[in-house]
Amino acid sequence: MNASSILERLMMLGITGLIALFLSVPAKAESDAKKKNPTSKLFVVDVEGISQINDGDKIEDLSRKSVYLAQGAIIQTKPNATNAIVLSNGTGVFFDHDTSMEVNRFVQEPFTPNRTDMEVEPSISQTRSYLSHGTVGLCTSKPVAGSSMIYRTQHASIAIRGKKIAIETNDQMTKVSLFEGDATVRGGDLDIGGQQLRPGQQAIITDGKMGEPNTIVIQDIPPAEAKILEDKVTAACMAKSTVYFEVANSKTETTGNNNTAFDSAEQEIVPVILVPTKQTTPFVASPARLESQ
Repeated sequence: MNASSILERLMMLGITGLIALFLSVPAKAESDAKKKNPTSKLFVVDVEGISQINDGDKIEDLSRKSVYLAQGAIIQTKPNATNAIVLSNGTGVFFDHDTSMEVNRFVQEPFTPNRTDMEVEPSISQTRSYLSHGTVGLCTSKPVAGSSMIYRTQHASIAIRGKKIAIETNDQMTKVSLFEGDATVRGGDLDIGGQQLRPGQQAIITDGKMGEPNTIVIQDIPPAEAKILEDKVTAACMAKSTVYFEVANSKTETTGNNNTAFDSAEQEIVPVILVPTKQTTPFVASPARLESQ
């Protein structure tokens, strides 16, 4: 083999190596992303009656202690049914009867290692949910800097900074009742500033005039509604107290050169169930007791 042939062969080997290197970069980046940003989850704590979840591929009935990918999930309760879930950022959500909500976006950064305060959100998270109809009670962890939580309805956008809040919506109006923490309510996309809610206040949002933001009326939570709504929020807090989340290595099977190996570098969020020492009250009140007025 002459010098020219050798040089040509080396050049071809070099080009082949560069191509292999470039092809491996996206795969490595994807692998690193999975390791650093495990997929966010939701855990079903309790179900009364029939509730369903649509993950985009299939619709199935919710069952206690089941785990699902949170982002993109649509959760719906049938008439006379309720359920309670906990998102992996530590937010408890109680679904009243005849309620439907979609988790449009729910992402988290890597968890803080060896965290000891379970009342604080485990990592920065971004939550975007849409409540099409019905009522939810929310009980959140203390958010860390950089997190955001926005719940939308056809009338309003609610930026929630904790900690206990109920949202009701139907074709005519949306009601947002804050029991603890603070939140900003905007009357749709045309409302730039919004109005801030204080604990004990309720915002009622209705359709505005053409070309104007929706109308927001702030008032104290009526006593006749306060106990009913607070029960829903309490159910969310009870759900929240029964589980926390941690990150664990998952073994994924890979095959190459006719050999099977397990790659444990990929991580996933897993729920850890807490067993209460004593429980004197039912976890989720009956739909009759929680019936919205």
